[in-house]
Amino acid sequence: MATGDTKLKICNDSLIMLGANIITSFSDGSSAAQITDRLYDDIKVMLLSMYPWSFSMKKVQLARLETTPVTEWKYEYAFPGDLIAGARALFITTSAGGRPVTGWEKIGNKIQTNYESIWIDYQYDVSEDALPQYFVQLLKYFLCWHFAEPVTDQISKSQYWSNMAVGSAMDNGRGGYFRQASMIDSQNQPNQVIEDYSLVAVRY
Repeated sequence: MATGDTKLKICNDSLIMLGANIITSFSDGSSAAQITDRLYDDIKVMLLSMYPWSFSMKKVQLARLETTPVTEWKYEYAFPGDLIAGARALFITTSAGGRPVTGWEKIGNKIQTNYESIWIDYQYDVSEDALPQYFVQLLKYFLCWHFAEPVTDQISKSQYWSNMAVGSAMDNGRGGYFRQASMIDSQNQPNQVIEDYSLVAVRY
C-alpha cells in the first residue's frame, strides 16, 4: 500500500537513522537541508531505475513525429516527458494477447522503427505519497548511505548503510534490503511462461 509520505518526512527519517538533527524545511539554512535537498531527487530516480518496480510502470501510446529518421527506419517517436529509464517493452497493439516486439532502436531521446503505431511500457518518477512501504524503507537506506559522509563526516556510517541497502561487493548491488524489496515487488508481477516455443513444440 502507498505510504502517503513526503520528501521532507523521508529525508528526516534518514537523518534520524544517521543520528543527525532533523530539518524543518529544505530552506531552513542548515547544511543538512542543503545536502538532502540537492541529493534526494537524484538518489530516488537512480533507485527507481535500478529495477523494474511494478508500481513505477506506465503503458502509453507514443505520438509519431513528423521528422523522418536518417537511418534505416521509417518513423520516429519521442519518449514521454516523465520517462526515467529506457523503454521496458514495445508493443504494436493493445489487444488481448499482444506481445512485445523487436524491430526498433533507441536513438538519442527517440525511438526509431518501421511500425506506424506503437505503445511502450516504461518507468516514471512516482510521487512520494504513492510509494509502497517496502520501497520507502529501501529508499531510506539508500539515503542514509549517500547522506552519511556529507552529513556526519563518518565514512564508516556510509559503508554500514551501503551494506544495509545492497549488501557486500559480492552481491553485485542486489543484496541487503534491496533483495527483499525486489522479492516483495515481484509478487505483483505474473510468472513468465514460455508459450509456442518451437524447440519445445518439436518434442511433442
